[in-house]
Amino acid sequence: MHEPRDPDPGTHQDQPGVAPPDPATDGDGSVGYRGVTACSAVGISYRQLDYWARTSLVVPSVREATGSGTQRLYSFRDLVVLKVVKRLLDAGVSLQNIRKVIEALRSRGVADLAGITLISDGTTVYECRSPEEVVDLLQGGQGVFGIAIGGAFKEIQGSLSHLPAEPAEAVGGAEAPASSSVGDELAARRARRRAG
Repeated sequence: MHEPRDPDPGTHQDQPGVAPPDPATDGDGSVGYRGVTACSAVGISYRQLDYWARTSLVVPSVREATGSGTQRLYSFRDLVVLKVVKRLLDAGVSLQNIRKVIEALRSRGVADLAGITLISDGTTVYECRSPEEVVDLLQGGQGVFGIAIGGAFKEIQGSLSHLPAEPAEAVGGAEAPASSSVGDELAARRARRRAG
């Protein structure tokens, strides 16, 4: 991923209109989202999610699956990255270039991600941190489409408002506390059967 030359490093500000991430879902690992919830919030299939985790494109940061019966738990930040991957794929960016983008984004905190806009010409992806950088790229003839990561934040927050989350304390292969969803009920039954 390329960063455009910054004409004035002192002008970087947070994007207007981007709400700060919810502290309960800020990627600190205190809350996790199961694969089915992640798929629903991001708009991808479970097959895609599983493939991206197995190929280390986007690995869940709260808990990875460690064998039969364990579930991956994704953080809010992971869901935002998944949304970016989906948008880049939908725009025709190659998986090889998407991997480069994700590698560059992995080191960013949640607040940093909210201020980034990705601009691409379909081959190269540029990271912009200010409206001026976006305009400079477009005036230079670069860029065909853009992804404001702050917009992805808002979409994910809206989707998660009616989807289940669970505390991340159940790490290390232990089953998470059961909730009201069908998948969680089945997991709780399996755990009771193993315990009894």
